[in-house]
Amino acid sequence: MPTARTTSNTETLNRLHSAVNTGDPGIVSKAIDELVAPDVLFHAPVPMGATGAEALKRVWEVLLRAFPDIHVTVEETVAEGDKVVSRNTVSGTHRGEYQGLPPTGRTVAYSEIFICRFADGRIAEIRGVVDVLAQLRQLGALPA
Repeated sequence: MPTARTTSNTETLNRLHSAVNTGDPGIVSKAIDELVAPDVLFHAPVPMGATGAEALKRVWEVLLRAFPDIHVTVEETVAEGDKVVSRNTVSGTHRGEYQGLPPTGRTVAYSEIFICRFADGRIAEIRGVVDVLAQLRQLGALPA
């Protein structure tokens, strides 16, 4: 049975997804400032050398530049205690450089699962698994 805290945490994560789905880097950055702790622990490949909320902003800058129409569809969420797990399908059209690959115009759709831990109403820790292999195969960067 959902508690007020798990409902609030799920709503916070949904607000972040809604911001991302606008495709507007300014809205995404503002949402991260509001919904994510500045010193968030981000356990996902972040090759940009940043930490905390700044790393998350950079990840979204790269993704929005490469896939301006990127869309996160939340397939399922599970909330318990201070954590919310979100299983998503991400889709978008490759219109900008990504991972050294020039734009292909190809559409991708791949899966991801994120576990977010909340503290004081904000996302304090993120652990993610993204199907990058499917993404790179769909872009033609790897054989099918």
